[in-house]
Amino acid sequence: MTINEKQDAIIEEFAFYDDWMEKYEHIIELGKELPLIDEQYKTENHLIKGCQSKVWLHADFTDGKIDFTADSDAIITKGLVGMMIEVLSGHSPKEIAETDIYFIDKIGLKSHLSPTRSNGLLSMLKQMKLYAVALYNK
Repeated sequence: MTINEKQDAIIEEFAFYDDWMEKYEHIIELGKELPLIDEQYKTENHLIKGCQSKVWLHADFTDGKIDFTADSDAIITKGLVGMMIEVLSGHSPKEIAETDIYFIDKIGLKSHLSPTRSNGLLSMLKQMKLYAVALYNK
């Protein structure tokens, strides 16, 4: 599945929910399904700067593809990083670095998050793209 196909699937998923309480509950469920980061990566070096909550992110580069794992101390944030991982994991650094992430706006997420959470989400995306750029020439 391409990154855009994954984004479109999330947009479709969120279209089933009528109000934002249901959407938040779905985000929390996504966080519960998140494959957890290995404890050895829950360090200061793996913390995403710009997030109000603690978010640890790790990237594994295998066979030309990046797989992300993460964890957070906040349940909504854990769901947000889970969605980003769902969309970007399993793709090449080039695909990740060059992709336009549009599902956040399409599901209305940006306008329903607090400014600090919205900034945190952008920081997650920025960090994932930085990993991709760093691994692009490997």
